[in-house]
Amino acid sequence: MRVTKPLLTLTAAAAARVQALLDARATPCFGVRIGLRAKGCSGLSYTLEFADEAGAYDELIEAHGVKILVDPKATMFLLGTTMDYVEDKLSSGFVFENPNEKGRCGCGTSFHV
Repeated sequence: MRVTKPLLTLTAAAAARVQALLDARATPCFGVRIGLRAKGCSGLSYTLEFADEAGAYDELIEAHGVKILVDPKATMFLLGTTMDYVEDKLSSGFVFENPNEKGRCGCGTSFHV
């Protein structure tokens, strides 16, 4: 029996925050797209953007009532990742627990695989 990791797991807190962002948007949209871009001192950074429609090769993740699209260029780097939303006294934001990361920069804005 072959066990495969899910592409992306979304926590209830992350889904609630995504839903709040979608509800606050002036125009309705399909969901949120996650991708990667070259940035920072370690090489890659996560991106989030509103998606008005699914792209032909986007991977669709539906969890806790929200739709997350994964850019096809990011799929191999995100395999097995958990997306969470964390709030504390000084900051708030989405946090990615990515088992593919080999290291992060000191400021925490970029990573490499």
